[in-house]
Order: sequence, then structure tokens, then C-alpha cells
Amino acid sequence: MSNPSLRLYTDSSPNGFKISIALEELSVPYQVHHVRIADGEHQQAAFLKLHPHARIPVLVDTSAGITLFESAAILLYLAERSGRLLPQAPAPRWEAISWLMFHSASVGPILGQRVHFEMFADTPLPAAIERYRRLSNEFFATLDQRLADRPWLAGEEYSIADIAGFGWTHIANVIDMDFSHYPHLSEWHARIARRPAVQRGVLIPEPATGP
Repeated sequence: MSNPSLRLYTDSSPNGFKISIALEELSVPYQVHHVRIADGEHQQAAFLKLHPHARIPVLVDTSAGITLFESAAILLYLAERSGRLLPQAPAPRWEAISWLMFHSASVGPILGQRVHFEMFADTPLPAAIERYRRLSNEFFATLDQRLADRPWLAGEEYSIADIAGFGWTHIANVIDMDFSHYPHLSEWHARIARRPAVQRGVLIPEPATGP
């Protein structure tokens, strides 16, 4: 059997899980390359040729000669390539894309900073901790309101917008960042967590113990 044309360069992280979940949902063959960030492998010359800013994930499609980085771009590529995980009708399609960008521009950066200041900063900075808790609670509330009358972010169809959001709510759960007082968001998270492809995706390249 020939090697899969899709090659995923990733580590155990929210952005990496977005892509491994999508690939598992699509049931397409792919090859995993574990980039161990803790060991500095993302700074090695071979990886920097794929992503000059030294971040995971990266997806290489050898059949098309395409290399992509940034999780939102990769999710869009996989959806376009497969014709799945993105609604075809214009209104829900652009709703999905809008919520995908909301996660890229707001959820990921804010939660990333919150995790840093709460868990990894050398010196506690109460003002920074308070700021990122407040900002994350604001977008948790926005997501909760959005999901109050629909099962998925784009409406009736599960999409890459949901996968993008789950990458971060999964990590929030792993590190005991409580969002249970947002009932619609919590139910949405639980619906996604029950999906077999999602359960497989968050174990790639290895079980997560933190962001």
C-alpha cells in the first residue's frame, strides 16, 4: 500500500486536535508526524521549511503539492477537498466560516493567554489573570447564547466551526477550567465529545495532559 498523501505534523495541543479530529471525521488516510514542541523539534530546520513561524499544526498534501499551516486554513482546505464538514447552502456555510474565524481570532488567543498566566507564568500577574478570565467568560457567554436554539454553531449541521471550538473546550476540561454554568455550551461540548472520531482525534499523537 502506498503512503497516504496527507501528512499531519502535530503535537498534543488544541490547534493540533482540531485537525486530527477533522481527519478522523472524514475517515481519510493520513500519516502523523509527531513534532515534540517540549523538545524543540518545531525549531528544527526541516520543520521550519514547512512553517517558518514554527507552530503546529501543518498539513502537507503531497498529491496536490500543497503545504498549509494555521488550523483554520487547514480545516477549510479539508472541508473543500472532501465536500464535507461545511454546509453547502450559502447562509449556513458563511455562518460556519464566521464562527470558525471567531474561534481563530478570539477563543484560541484568549484561552491561550489565560492558560499561560494561570499555569505557566514565572511570576503571578493578578491583573492579567483577571483580564483573561473576564474575556474568556465573555466569549463563553456568547457561545452559550448562540447554541441556545440550535445544536451546532452553523445551525443544524455539524461543521469545522464546531471542531475548532471543541479543540479549546476539550483542553479547558483537561485543565479543570469550569464552563459548566453555561448550559448550552456544556451540552454542545458533551455532544461533540461523544463522537467516536472526536474521541480518536484527541489521542493523536498521544493523550493530552495539558495545552
